[in-house]
Amino acid sequence: MRLLIADKFPESFIAQFRSLGLAVDYEPELSAAALAERVSDVQILVVRSKKVSREVIVRGDKLELILRAGAGVDTIDVEAASERGIYVANCPGKNSVAVAELAMGLMLAVDRRIPAGTAELLAGSWNKKEYSKADGIKGKTLGIVGFGAIGQAVARRAAAFELDLLAWSVPAQPSVLAAHGARAPASLFELAELADIVTVHVPQVAETKKMFGVEFFSRMKRGAVFINTSRGGVVDQPALERAMREKGIRVGLDVFDPEPEGATGAFGGDIASLPGFVGTHHIGASTEQAQNAIAEEAVRICRAFVTTGQVPNCVNIEQHTPAKVQLLVRHYDKVGVLAAVLEIVRNHGLNVEDMTNTIFSGAKAAVAVIKLSAAPPEGLIQEIARMQDKVIQVSAKAC
Repeated sequence: MRLLIADKFPESFIAQFRSLGLAVDYEPELSAAALAERVSDVQILVVRSKKVSREVIVRGDKLELILRAGAGVDTIDVEAASERGIYVANCPGKNSVAVAELAMGLMLAVDRRIPAGTAELLAGSWNKKEYSKADGIKGKTLGIVGFGAIGQAVARRAAAFELDLLAWSVPAQPSVLAAHGARAPASLFELAELADIVTVHVPQVAETKKMFGVEFFSRMKRGAVFINTSRGGVVDQPALERAMREKGIRVGLDVFDPEPEGATGAFGGDIASLPGFVGTHHIGASTEQAQNAIAEEAVRICRAFVTTGQVPNCVNIEQHTPAKVQLLVRHYDKVGVLAAVLEIVRNHGLNVEDMTNTIFSGAKAAVAVIKLSAAPPEGLIQEIARMQDKVIQVSAKAC
């Protein structure tokens, strides 16, 4: 089985992939365009920031697993992978501390104008009078949007800065909020109205696309701080720029929409030239600690897949199949039984939505649970029951 690592990956962990019996190709400089040409003989594809398009997936005739060494899967065409029966998995929660640390760093950098002050020093200018001006963040209200692993890591760190915490999350988890000393606002817009600082930690999915737009920024306090270390696409960037100009909103951004796809490239747009801007280069998860934790998780996922066929953290398995009825077939554990049962199901025009087969001690008998797209006709059950040399008992019940 061949594994391709198409992004930078801690090299000390590559040997662990090879110890699983995998043929490993490490090509971190491979371009997104060239990836489609490269995947024809690959069963497992490991990426970090590289886009995995529908074209890549279609041309990966042997692909079985696409693993993102990071949180989120917005760089992968999950729909295309699902259509071809390819597992997609990621490594959530392993970069939480790194992202939380950067979010706190951006808050301080915005408040104390650290980048601008540093730039003046590098230019040979001492301007203590100007850079002595700062609010300080003690006692301010911090609104955390998205209270998963990263949001909670931010809350733990924010408590040390004596910030008053608001947290908005779907679904709301009162016990989790209480454990972190956070209050839940009535709505996302109430959070915008109450917070002095807003920090964003939501995934980029259809429901969160451009969720921070004109109305949200219109509700924020004049001069408030907006931090985003999640994904650029959750913010309507022109609306944010307008709020910076008109309301003095100050921002700390690690992500942008758009942003260069590669590790290096030109960065344009107006936002970097606006007062109150502090930016980093989409590096939220880029600490040695985080990358090693993600690498360990990536190896664990591959080990499970290679040894058991199971895929931890798989994001594209249907949680609720369209099955209407499950057929329970108690049968003798011998060659050809399931093939004969499935042939009868096929002849009756029914689709199998899911199936398990459990072997009992001694390997003499087993139970197959076959979930069907529609209720089986009585004739199907009778036909299966007549195979008395293969089947012990057969019944059906609603899912």
